Amino acid sequence: MVEIQEVDPLEVSRRLRAGESLRLVDVRERDEWAISRIEGAELRPLSEIRWWQHDIRPEGGPYVFYCHHGLRSRWACAQLARVGGKGLINMRGGIDLWSLTVDPDIPRY
Repeated sequence: MVEIQEVDPLEVSRRLRAGESLRLVDVRERDEWAISRIEGAELRPLSEIRWWQHDIRPEGGPYVFYCHHGLRSRWACAQLARVGGKGLINMRGGIDLWSLTVDPDIPRY
């Protein structure tokens, strides 16, 4: 089994505020993205992973993947690692925990 690095939203926020160049990748679906999103994130729906998985290049990361609660993004990280992805980080708790701990202005659903 592939080991995936996991961090919580507070750690991601801290690293971004410190100027670290993290790429936030939201793997939720378009209807979820319409409800709420983290500023600066890019949408890469998990249902379309076969079309974008090769765009995730080691030199472009590190990449922080998130979804609603962290399960789909963890699966995406594991899938990407299997095809050679590097610099993959799963945000534990997803956008829901981000809203609770980092930015309460982001709507929860």
